[in-house]
Amino acid sequence: MSDDLTRPDLESDAELAFEGALRPESLAEFVGQTKVRGQLQLLLTAASMQGRTPDHILLAGPPGLGKTTLAMIVAHESGRPLRMSSGPAIQHSGDLAAVLSSLVPGEVLFIDEIHRMARSAEEMLYLAMEDFRIDIMVGKGAGATSVPLELAPFTLVGATTRAGLLPNPLRDRFGFTAHLEFYEEDELREVLARAARLLHFDLDREGLAEIAGRCRGTPRIANRLLRRVRDFALVHGRDADADAVRAALELYDVDPLGLDRLDRAVMQILLERFEGGPVGLNTLAVSVGEESETIESVVEPFLVRIGLITRTPRGRVATPQAWKHFGIEPSQGAFLPGVL
Repeated sequence: MSDDLTRPDLESDAELAFEGALRPESLAEFVGQTKVRGQLQLLLTAASMQGRTPDHILLAGPPGLGKTTLAMIVAHESGRPLRMSSGPAIQHSGDLAAVLSSLVPGEVLFIDEIHRMARSAEEMLYLAMEDFRIDIMVGKGAGATSVPLELAPFTLVGATTRAGLLPNPLRDRFGFTAHLEFYEEDELREVLARAARLLHFDLDREGLAEIAGRCRGTPRIANRLLRRVRDFALVHGRDADADAVRAALELYDVDPLGLDRLDRAVMQILLERFEGGPVGLNTLAVSVGEESETIESVVEPFLVRIGLITRTPRGRVATPQAWKHFGIEPSQGAFLPGVL
């Protein structure tokens, strides 16, 4: 039984409502990302002292680290209204023009996954960000004319999980770019302790540490696992302790390293069928019955980050740590990176 609880990109309305209830409303309440919080605080305070809208902000980093929450905090601490949209929803320049022309002075416009906007919309955004103006084409063919439309001053907060896909002209128009990092375990314990208080769930320190070690450095996953543990303790009448946490996460296929069903399937195929590699991405994906893009963008980054696989010119290779974690003895012909 697997709920893919460690997948930060899989969300339902119930999960979103749950996460929304736990969102901090100010930079002071926001846990982690200390450097980014300090930079944002300075940017917002300076704008307030000068009586102007804050510079445009780009938030870059993996899913689940708090980009949407920070956008909401920017609007809240600026005392400005917030308009939310997403890159996939803006597929024509007219879609963006409709949003921009309806903004009120000082409004914060948040565009999630901004790298997925249509190219025509991106080009319109250049002028809007720089001069608070857009050009609307009226008519067609030789008789078409460009009509300038003035916009109310606004702050654009863009969020992206793929900063490298943003064109340079767009990236350069952001006054500040924040790169969010994965959380350390002590920060995740603090996130979990705050969430547990808000949920009136009395989980002991050892239980908090157990969850913090399995949530892949991501607060969104931490809150999701906390919810599953709370449900488990409630249904089974268990005390909220580390034993209940371990039992709940074992039920949902989340191991002590935070590996889930798909992670383990990839690793076991790599270790057992291909003797640790090297093996190509497409071959690995076919072997586990998943799309190669899913393996490359969702599974592989975490496995590389915790040192279970490495990328080589010939393909993916399991590390000695991977063999040890899965309790499998490498064959004599297995390639072990770093081992001569």
